[in-house]
Amino acid sequence: MTKPIRKKVFISIFALSIFFAGTGFVKSDFFEIAKQIEIFTTLFKELNMNYVDETNPAALMDTAIKNMLDDLDPYTKFLNEQDVEAYRINNAGAYSGIGATVRSYKDKLVIIEPHQGYPADKAGLKAGDEIIKIGDIVVADFEDNASELLKGANNTTLEVTYRRQGKTKTTKISRAAVEVDAVPFYEMVNAQTGYIVLSKFNAKASSQTKEALLDLKEKGAQKIVLDLRGNPGGLLSEAINVTNLFIPKGELIVTTKSKVKKFNREYKTKNKAVDTEIPLVVLVDGSSASASEIVSGSLQDLDRAVVMGARSFGKGLVQRPMKLTYGTQLKVTISRYYTPSGRCIQSLDYWNRDADGKAVKNTAFKDFKTRKGRKVQDGGGVLPDVEIASVKANELTVALLNNSVIFDYATQYYYRNQLSDIENFTFTDADYKAFKTYVSDSDFSFETKTEKALKNALTAKEKVIFNETIESDFEALLTNIEQSKLSALGTYQREIQKKLEDEIVKRYFYREGLYQYYLKNDEAILAATELLADSSKYNGILQ
Repeated sequence: MTKPIRKKVFISIFALSIFFAGTGFVKSDFFEIAKQIEIFTTLFKELNMNYVDETNPAALMDTAIKNMLDDLDPYTKFLNEQDVEAYRINNAGAYSGIGATVRSYKDKLVIIEPHQGYPADKAGLKAGDEIIKIGDIVVADFEDNASELLKGANNTTLEVTYRRQGKTKTTKISRAAVEVDAVPFYEMVNAQTGYIVLSKFNAKASSQTKEALLDLKEKGAQKIVLDLRGNPGGLLSEAINVTNLFIPKGELIVTTKSKVKKFNREYKTKNKAVDTEIPLVVLVDGSSASASEIVSGSLQDLDRAVVMGARSFGKGLVQRPMKLTYGTQLKVTISRYYTPSGRCIQSLDYWNRDADGKAVKNTAFKDFKTRKGRKVQDGGGVLPDVEIASVKANELTVALLNNSVIFDYATQYYYRNQLSDIENFTFTDADYKAFKTYVSDSDFSFETKTEKALKNALTAKEKVIFNETIESDFEALLTNIEQSKLSALGTYQREIQKKLEDEIVKRYFYREGLYQYYLKNDEAILAATELLADSSKYNGILQ
């Protein structure tokens, strides 16, 4: 029984030897990998043949692969056939489906945002609707990601059963082609300033940004605000092409460094720029990552733009999909990237973890110089030249977002308040007070680092040291911390209220309405417009 297995292992090892011959692996690396492959192959065979109960080889292998990759970084992933298709769609910017952002839970799918004019919107679905059944399939009984069931060929119809505000409803949706724009909105802020939202770096990013830039210039724009807030990144090539719109041909934008020599590359602009002189402000926040940081970081290093907002995410790693067998792929981190000044903005060190196994955050920043000699730093994302308070993230705001507290409150607000004109929308102090009551009455909770340390101390207590008085003091301190977290709702009202307003405005006026609202109410855009209007102050920052 073992001979065929060994033959397969030998063939695999032979193939590996051919591959590694061209990648610079040393001899010891090759033999260690070959050894471990043979060990795993024999283990996997013996386990599935001899385990007391029936096994599912595919499920076991899936678990083994995922656990192995979890020890590396969160961007190195195994992609099954469905994942490969989703990855392709994400980069292409087009797919066929219902046209809505959906979040998957164990027993339901929740509509996060129906896109205006697409099938979900036409069928009457709203943000907050909980899809519990698709056709004859109960979402809670479906083992895979049920959101895939919403996709399909154009003009095919599906019946969806959903729950809204405690009532169960059914609707039919006809799937259609969905265009995912990289630039969902652009408009003039005033007579001289144009505003462009670049929300993702798919294959359309540079062409749509160029189109928006040219159109705004025709409308009289003499200054530009480029909004990269919330942009998670995407294609490296598109990041370079977007930067090239403002930077002349032949400029170094990114350098990648890897242990594999062929991945060590310098990326320079290849085309004639659209405008190398127009004053430019780039907006970033804690959700601006990867390609967004290449654009903002390179424009900052080359003193081509003033960066405003809050420190970006800090992803300085580059991934590439590697084809595997049976239509699967490995999306693997192949290199780190460096901006023109030579800095790598990677924030988390996934290869040196703390006692809990979490990646260590970089705190030892090194100084670098922009082209004109301004100081910039590595290791923690792109730090804006001008910081905007309301754009900054904090632990409480992140927890409220991640636990859907802000989302759920916006749903409640939508069904309790009529609003027909965006000009009449004002989120008052009374509204915020109602939100604080909502949070207090909900089951929302999050654990701070201090709380975790105290609880660990109580759990690991030694009777000789910890008496009842000390235990009581610990409990009192934990109670005070819990109360202070509720008080923090007032401390961080500015940041939290912005997230609330964003979510509420989208419910009534869709995403385009939100961007229209931004033009007159967003603190970062107003600050950027004001800076661009003051040429001496703008130029002074870049000197």
